[in-house]
Amino acid sequence: MFIISANVNRFDFDLWARLIAGMGVIDGHQVLKADMLSYTPTHTWWDHEYGSGVVFYFFLKHFGGYSLILLQSVLCFLIFWVTIKIIKLRGENNPYNFIFWIFPIIALAENFGSPIRCHMFSFLLFTVFLYVLELVRRGKTNLIYILPILTVLWNNLHGGVVSGLGLIALFGIGEILENKPFKHYIISGIISFAALIINPWSWEYIKFLLMANLMPRPDVAEWWGIFSRHQIANQIPFKIFLSLAIIMEIFTLIKNYKFTENIKQLWQKSDKTKIILLLVTIYLAIAHVKTIPFFVIVFSAYCYEDFVKFIEIKLPQIASKVVTSMVILITASALLLKSYILPVGDYTYPIREVEFIKINKIQGNILVNFGLGSYVSYKLYPQNKIFMDGRYEEVYYDDMIPLLKKFYLVKPGWDEVLKKYPPDIMIIEKDYPIFMVLNRLPDWENVYESEHFILYLHKNKLKNSYLQPSNDLDYYKNTLFDTDIKF
Repeated sequence: MFIISANVNRFDFDLWARLIAGMGVIDGHQVLKADMLSYTPTHTWWDHEYGSGVVFYFFLKHFGGYSLILLQSVLCFLIFWVTIKIIKLRGENNPYNFIFWIFPIIALAENFGSPIRCHMFSFLLFTVFLYVLELVRRGKTNLIYILPILTVLWNNLHGGVVSGLGLIALFGIGEILENKPFKHYIISGIISFAALIINPWSWEYIKFLLMANLMPRPDVAEWWGIFSRHQIANQIPFKIFLSLAIIMEIFTLIKNYKFTENIKQLWQKSDKTKIILLLVTIYLAIAHVKTIPFFVIVFSAYCYEDFVKFIEIKLPQIASKVVTSMVILITASALLLKSYILPVGDYTYPIREVEFIKINKIQGNILVNFGLGSYVSYKLYPQNKIFMDGRYEEVYYDDMIPLLKKFYLVKPGWDEVLKKYPPDIMIIEKDYPIFMVLNRLPDWENVYESEHFILYLHKNKLKNSYLQPSNDLDYYKNTLFDTDIKF
């Protein structure tokens, strides 16, 4: 996973806002509850990821930018390590079949490949919850009261904590169907839900958290379904993985079915909790790209033994050692032969346009696509403020995204954003229709253009001459995390 993470060409769009939030806590000794980055109207900053930002900024401040890539790899390793512990707990003593692990690693490559994202903490704690709940199922009932403590930690790291509460409920339902004691699940679930109040915003945050997890996000690609129109050609490795997983489980069911049994008898001897977990996480994976890892983790933990029986391949001990040695050798070679550099994302981020604004000291409000907003803020605040960024429901009102969408796609009323929240500067991607319109507007001047972006200045901000930004990528790599933000 380190090799996958180290080969991406950019950091996540929202990382920069997370670093600012972490900076506020570590350097400013406060959780930021009000937006300071935008020139548009904002509400309370309900930062359900502020704890992740603290972790990210701590690593950046003390160990540098490369540590963020390493942190992603460590979190990936821990997810797989805990998953293996679950497999062992379920009775498989040697859960190291190399053929099996190829599939989940490839299936997760697209979701886990980005250097560090907040939701990695949710996927790790989701796996830890699975492990604890499996221990509880096996008689260690008192361990279930660890979960409220983990809920407090999870709740202050990432809003995905609701998936942990969901796991408690699913395991409780599974035990009810098995006619086993279930009251401890109800008690732990209630305490864990109550523990959500332990956050910087107190009980009002719980209302936001529930709203945020239920709200539709039609303009955010990672919340689209994997078979939606815009995702149909994406996530191909996972779709293959999902298809093979379903086929394997169907064949396993057929193989285990005895013609002397009826459906009721088959249901009675089945692991109902496993079935519930698989069905719920399959639904989540199909419904939202972002929740794909939940299914991959559950499948890996609960279907490993099915895979081993399905392919009926058991490597002898010497062969297993040979395979393991080859994997270590290949991985070591890849690590040693690759030259690692921080991904500056020059194809994705307007690095030169931002540098142009900075070195020419052009002050004013910047209209930029919401995915790029936090990067622009990180690099240019307090000199400049932005229209909005990817904090979405955390900070902004519901009408902001539709307003921006109309503008970029030149829909009826596209110029409303210019009238309602007039900017001084615009950074526009060339592949949006608005690019052609802006070239014809007399009040806006194209002052700098790179391969993928154009920088427009309002006529009131024009100067006679400008310094030109560097074309040396090493410069941007070395200054990637430089910022003028101080607390």
